[in-house]
Amino acid sequence: MAGIITTLILVPLLGALFVAVSRPNHARTIALGFTFLSAVTAFMLWRNFDTGAAGLQLVERHAWIPAIGAEYLVGIDGLSLLLVLLTSLVIPFALLAQRGRRGLCALMLLTQSALYGTFTAQNFVLWFLFYEMSLIPSFLLIKIWGGENRDRAATKFFVYTFLGSVAMLLAFLGIYFARGTFDFAQLAELGKTGLLTGNMAWLAFAGIFLGLAVKVPLFPFHTWLPDAYESAPVGVSMMLTGALSKMGVYGFIRLLLPLFPNEIRILGPWLLGLAVASIVFASLAAWAQADLKRMVAYISISHLGYCMLGLFAITASATAPVAETQAALSGVFMQIFNHGITAAALFYFVGLLEQRRGARGINDFGGLMQRTPILCGWMSVAMFSSLGLPGLNGFIGEFLIFKGSFAVAASFTAVAVLGLLITAIVFLRAMQALFSGPLAASCNAFPDLRRNEKLVVIPVTLLMFAIGIAPQFLFNIVNATVVRMAQLFA
Repeated sequence: MAGIITTLILVPLLGALFVAVSRPNHARTIALGFTFLSAVTAFMLWRNFDTGAAGLQLVERHAWIPAIGAEYLVGIDGLSLLLVLLTSLVIPFALLAQRGRRGLCALMLLTQSALYGTFTAQNFVLWFLFYEMSLIPSFLLIKIWGGENRDRAATKFFVYTFLGSVAMLLAFLGIYFARGTFDFAQLAELGKTGLLTGNMAWLAFAGIFLGLAVKVPLFPFHTWLPDAYESAPVGVSMMLTGALSKMGVYGFIRLLLPLFPNEIRILGPWLLGLAVASIVFASLAAWAQADLKRMVAYISISHLGYCMLGLFAITASATAPVAETQAALSGVFMQIFNHGITAAALFYFVGLLEQRRGARGINDFGGLMQRTPILCGWMSVAMFSSLGLPGLNGFIGEFLIFKGSFAVAASFTAVAVLGLLITAIVFLRAMQALFSGPLAASCNAFPDLRRNEKLVVIPVTLLMFAIGIAPQFLFNIVNATVVRMAQLFA
């Protein structure tokens, strides 16, 4: 279907314009209507996607700025489609969680459009435009509607992300002047034999690595994230962790790994060390938190570290078996999708507790199972999913990542497994403090899950079970892309 990807990008953009001129009390309803249209368009994209084909599909190419090699070039493969579907799930989930004003709803729709563009653009100039298009709305959402420390958190978020983007832009300008193209496919072909040489290659690698590492975020470029997630409104936190954080991982898969395979092999042990540090240190930091939002934020860093472990393990080794490479890649793709759903759900539950209590410290609650058994039950499912319990969606990706990584980086993977143990301790400690013991006096009047909240929670949780028990419908989307990328990385 011609133009379906462009339609996907334009629908939320049009929605943002409608919301901006609507009455304030109608803004959220209109925004939800346009996210529903976006989801329908994404479903049509899925229906027209050939799961047996490995290359780009539904490609749209138009001349744009020929003088600098910029084209309007969009298309999808399995990874792009998976992230489009994830965005189509997370944004309405976040809007339902957030009683938004007109400006907030418009900015969230603008961010959704930027995400669709980022995950489908195949030319660097277009990709970078969408990538940066998500920065300003996210900054404003934290700055205007954030909590107590919103000014500091928003500024920190902007400075880190902006500096990373500048480094990445300079690196790609150097690549363009040396190679004369911004096309991802052409650059990946050139990367097989060495995209650049000498110091120029290392400078370009460093610039792109820095820009993407900040966005993931990868240790030690992660310090903006806990402040941003803590200060942001709950719906914005859900969007940041569920969809926006995936831009960094996607950039590593689409840009850095195909373009600089030799540099990654040389730096392999150091990159694996950073991934392991992200997993272990972030989970230890989560253990030390008294604020539930900061706890979930650090857990989010840890889980994205598993994605980086899988990617660096298979690309840092020149002798990785094809089967293990495919297993790790499949695990990374599944982890990206599953983390987006589970982390957004955890932030949603933290938001429900904060609405009821007016606080979100672990010690502000106690004995909730006596008062709100349904809320505690559904929240427990999200926690067990996050720590990778078999039968839930979190298990699938982590298992495959460890399976692939152990074959080529056993020592690093063995240390990374400690992150799972610490995560389990963090969640069991939180469950004991929140749900068990005598009922806290401040929680006496707590209502259990309301009907409108159940309509949000139950579908998302059932999806966690569906993926955990029968994940093949997602594997079918990415299998051909996994095989192609495994050959590329080999």
